[in-house]
Amino acid sequence: MAKIKKGKSLCIFSAKGGVGKTITTLNLAGVIAAMDKKVLIIDLDLIGGGIAVALNRASEKNIFTLYEDLKQNRYDELNSYVTVYNERIHFIASPKDPRQATKIDARYIESIIDNASFLYDVILIDTNHFLSDLNLLTLDTVDSILFVATNDPLDIKNLKSLLSIFKDLEINKFKIMLNNSRDPFKQFFNAVDIANILKANIDYVISENMFVKNIDTYVMNGQILTTISNMPTAFAKDYATLTTVITDVLESGVKQ
Repeated sequence: MAKIKKGKSLCIFSAKGGVGKTITTLNLAGVIAAMDKKVLIIDLDLIGGGIAVALNRASEKNIFTLYEDLKQNRYDELNSYVTVYNERIHFIASPKDPRQATKIDARYIESIIDNASFLYDVILIDTNHFLSDLNLLTLDTVDSILFVATNDPLDIKNLKSLLSIFKDLEINKFKIMLNNSRDPFKQFFNAVDIANILKANIDYVISENMFVKNIDTYVMNGQILTTISNMPTAFAKDYATLTTVITDVLESGVKQ
């Protein structure tokens, strides 16, 4: 009997807010679509999630609707809770009412990710930076974790503490991305400095060249940078880096 191929899941995480997790998530989604693969973004930043806003798409249902229907045995199929951005990029929005965030039982997240893995090549999960029960279970469930960091001293200090927690929990399925495009005018440390401070590899670097001054215009128009036709040439090095991230995710756990 042929083994059913399941998609890979990646959680985009950080040690503090404001490092560019959501934009990174969206840019990765654009790269996945360009690889002719289907991607589902799950917005698990339950209080301040911005995926629906950034994509400028109204969502009739969201992660709370999905949770409630699972709990009440009203669940039909995952597609009923998905909002379509384009043919290859879909998303499940965060709750419209932030008061619903505390009502979602973390135990249902594993089932949601598993169901999605049968329908999509990659599941991208955007979160907040708190080590809540829901986030911890998500981090434990996914195939891979991408830490997004900047060269801000507070960010690096927090990430160093977070990595020590992951070491204690024996979670090692993560890679680290240094996002220099988040604030290119503040260059406190380079990748080598940060690696020495963290005592961990910096696996990917997004350069300051990918800083887009008018990024808010793209967000207001619901555009993903990596889906724009000239992006692969205008930001060739960084586009290649994002492609490498996804290639690594797709190959994770695959025996050579």
